[in-house]
Amino acid sequence: MAARDPEATKARIFEAAVAEFARHGIAGARIDRIAAEAKANKQLIYAYYGNKSELFASVLEKKMVDLAVSVPVDPDDVEGWVDRLMDYHAAHPELLRLLFWEGLEYGTAELPHEAERQEHYARKVAAVRDGQARGVVTDAIPAPDLLFLLVAMANWASVVPQMKRVLVGGEAADADRLRTSIKEAARRIVAGRHDSGAAV
Repeated sequence: MAARDPEATKARIFEAAVAEFARHGIAGARIDRIAAEAKANKQLIYAYYGNKSELFASVLEKKMVDLAVSVPVDPDDVEGWVDRLMDYHAAHPELLRLLFWEGLEYGTAELPHEAERQEHYARKVAAVRDGQARGVVTDAIPAPDLLFLLVAMANWASVVPQMKRVLVGGEAADADRLRTSIKEAARRIVAGRHDSGAAV
């Protein structure tokens, strides 16, 4: 009989949970479907992660850490960062779906792992503030607001693909044009003291 591999089991549970939550949200997700997909006992999932909300929070937290490592905020190359961010979400559409479901579920209420989320964003805001201190990113907009605006521009087309198709167009050329427009808008928004003349 094969020896148990707790890490492999947890990895299967994690991947099954990502797919289930991305497809159905927190309220619609079912632990029994996650267990069946992961070939794991339901009680094991509760033992590892607690309740369904805790499992969702753990899944989203790990996904956001992966994004932070894979695509760090780069105030010295905002256009390149926007490019990489859009590429990441195209390759990993589940993260934005998870965030969208979280917004529907919690609204403005406190999140289960809010302290960790605040730390996550604080590190990103610190990178923007560093760019502001060095004059490569404008300080006319507060760093948290600036980061929020840039992320919103880069991510919105993935969150509402139907709106993108209807408004911008559904062809590859339309997507390329929109990406160019987003990068140009980002460049203009962040134009720092050294290149403010180009950001009229």
